[in-house]
Amino acid sequence: MTPQTIGVIGAGQMGNGIAQVFATSGFDVRLNDLSEDALKAAISRISKNLDRQVSRGRMTDDEKSDYLSRISTTTDLADLGSTDLVIEAATEREDIKTRIFANLQPSLQPHTILASNTSSISITRLAAATDRPEQFIGLHFMNPVPVMELVELIRGISTSEETYQEMLRLVERIGKISASAEDYPAFIVNRVLIPMINEAVYALYEGVGNVASIDASMKLGANHPMGPLELGDFIGLDTCLAIMNVLHDGMADTKYRPCPLLTKYVEAGWVGRKAGRGFYDYRGETPVPTR
Repeated sequence: MTPQTIGVIGAGQMGNGIAQVFATSGFDVRLNDLSEDALKAAISRISKNLDRQVSRGRMTDDEKSDYLSRISTTTDLADLGSTDLVIEAATEREDIKTRIFANLQPSLQPHTILASNTSSISITRLAAATDRPEQFIGLHFMNPVPVMELVELIRGISTSEETYQEMLRLVERIGKISASAEDYPAFIVNRVLIPMINEAVYALYEGVGNVASIDASMKLGANHPMGPLELGDFIGLDTCLAIMNVLHDGMADTKYRPCPLLTKYVEAGWVGRKAGRGFYDYRGETPVPTR
């Protein structure tokens, strides 16, 4: 059946963006998180995003109210069991994702499709830990979700053709463009992007350049809209490190070895914008390189 109600697990940066996109596409959304404060912050962020659209004349106040009314929040995972599609957008750790799906399983309807927004973890392995591997797929949205057009669509080895085709249609319904990727570590975007960021960290680690010169070189010399170290801070250095570890473990190739400096920043808690410090210090009026 065509999904009409969408459950989203995780109210962080990705989860609230996914909830916004589905609500503004006419779906009813149930947004789940462990924290009531996180849910309130997510609704506030979505409201501010929609306010910008109203100020630009892209939607009316009435439309904004309608879209917000389509999103309900809950701290009880079981409340998502009656939805037609559940998208998990939790922390990029396989043990956490597997535990979420296990806890959700008893409340699911037989027809409910499960999806993970994982940016690197095996869809086949996540699906195998559920009671419905044929109805499990990867839906990897790009950040920021309301702005970026791409959704990577990843089939596990057990994903049925029916599930795949339904998700192709769904991605089109929410105004996005799908790119189908094979279920290999980090898929397409992060298989290319994250090693580039890791190599930029190596260039910093080895003294090839400082933060400012590396980012300026890639922006002005390769026409990238954002330097790789700045981009790493935006993504989250903890996420970058997690993806590099998945690549290194999954491919058994030393070219995917995470840079020791990347590990050191994550150990320090300097994981980027969300922490106030990464390769740049964001605590002042303008970001300042930390090296």
